[in-house]
Amino acid sequence: MTDEAMSPLRRRMIEDMAIRKLAPKTQQGYIHTIKDFAAFLGRSPDTASFEDVRRFQLHLAANGARIP
Repeated sequence: MTDEAMSPLRRRMIEDMAIRKLAPKTQQGYIHTIKDFAAFLGRSPDTASFEDVRRFQLHLAANGARIP
């Protein structure tokens, strides 16, 4: 993805993960999860409410994911 095509939200997330020195595979996993969350919501994750996050966690748990 080019810099021009990257959303401000994605850019900030990547910068924040770099500041925290997260491993590249961890960063990729987080980006993948946020993509899944956006698909689940049908809209940008920056519009999500706490209830949206809870519903996504329930969705993940129902499909076998471990929720930390």
